[in-house]
Amino acid sequence: MDTIASLFSFITWPVSWVIVQFHTVYGTIFGPDTGWAWGLSIVSLVILIRICLVPLFVKQIKATRAMQTLQPEMKKIQERYKNDRQRQSEEMMKLYKESGTNPLSSCLPILAQSPFFFALYHVLNGIASGKQIGVIDEGLLESARKAHIFGAPLAAKFFSSEEQVTALHASLTDVRVVTAIMIVLMSASQFYTQRQLMTKNVDTTVKTPFMQQQKMLMYVFPVMFAVFGVNFPVGVLVYWLTTNVWTMGQQMYVIHNNPTPGSKAQASYLERLTKHVTQHGKVRRRSEKAIVKAIVTKGRDRNEFERKFINALNKAGLAAQPDGTVSKSAAQAAAQTEEGAEVGTTTATATATATGPRRQQPKRQSKSQRQTAAPRQVGDSPSLEKSDTPQDAKPEAAQQSQKPGSGTRSKAQSGQRKGGPQRPKSPSKK
Repeated sequence: MDTIASLFSFITWPVSWVIVQFHTVYGTIFGPDTGWAWGLSIVSLVILIRICLVPLFVKQIKATRAMQTLQPEMKKIQERYKNDRQRQSEEMMKLYKESGTNPLSSCLPILAQSPFFFALYHVLNGIASGKQIGVIDEGLLESARKAHIFGAPLAAKFFSSEEQVTALHASLTDVRVVTAIMIVLMSASQFYTQRQLMTKNVDTTVKTPFMQQQKMLMYVFPVMFAVFGVNFPVGVLVYWLTTNVWTMGQQMYVIHNNPTPGSKAQASYLERLTKHVTQHGKVRRRSEKAIVKAIVTKGRDRNEFERKFINALNKAGLAAQPDGTVSKSAAQAAAQTEEGAEVGTTTATATATATGPRRQQPKRQSKSQRQTAAPRQVGDSPSLEKSDTPQDAKPEAAQQSQKPGSGTRSKAQSGQRKGGPQRPKSPSKK
């Protein structure tokens, strides 16, 4: 470990300088020789490094998403060469090269912070051996040797001898208990981070070398931390435990807000998004708009969870737009337009009925008024007035037509022929 750390001695000076600057700030609060001042300085160094690595982490996420877009092609290769493992691997590597993706991109953050890790190890190892290193002078060296974290010196290790621990003003039992607890926490946090990635944020419909790699790392990294952790100083364990906790929180945030398509995390995310959109009728944040836009762009290539999301919006009368927004569907808008037109027509009819002229009923006349009423005019209806013409003055034909038994029907009924010889009447039988 000392040999590897010496390879990164070129960044020992900047790492030691950052630690000293943070120690100056925390030393004024907790005291320059306390474990809080030096421990928080190491934690702050981790946070600063991880913030600087955020662009690299974003690149890692994009590379992972690019790997997910290749899942259909990977599945085809697996089905085509399922009996030839070597040809399958060759075709997979060819696909990675053509698409410009790298299955090892998930290891970039670890590889990028490795130089800082070994540089810090080199600094703390120098403190344990009493050597001035970087910008740490004799006064800071003596202060760091006095600093203890829960009774364990910063430069002490799990396998440190009793003489070395006594020289640092501590007990061997305290050192081993603290280092053992920190190694367990460090390994557990690393295992949980990888397991969370494998169980929630990976598309399990396609088996790829990437998934096999992640599954291997889920078990290899905790074992590596447990094996090598016994040779790390307490300060390095603080550094690595802090970076593991940061990675775990960062991974949880990504899984919750930007899950991998086809994973269980995406199913949970789309359920929450469906509930919110159907209640409020809109998308809240820019990241949600980006996810909705990606789902709309896929078209028929959507997975099961994305199809359920689109169907749920359609049932609620909503439609996802290509720009990532959500609006009312055409059928819903037409229904609301018709409903508004019916309401407007009903309101207009009710208003016209309420404000229009009412039909006035004629006034009732008394008996004396009806008797003395004026005679009707010539244009009045003849059916309502009595004729003053005597019955005898009517034409003869009209009088004859009004007699009973007259006319064609009467003659037909009496058996007489019209305009021809009359049939003789049969004699009556007496």
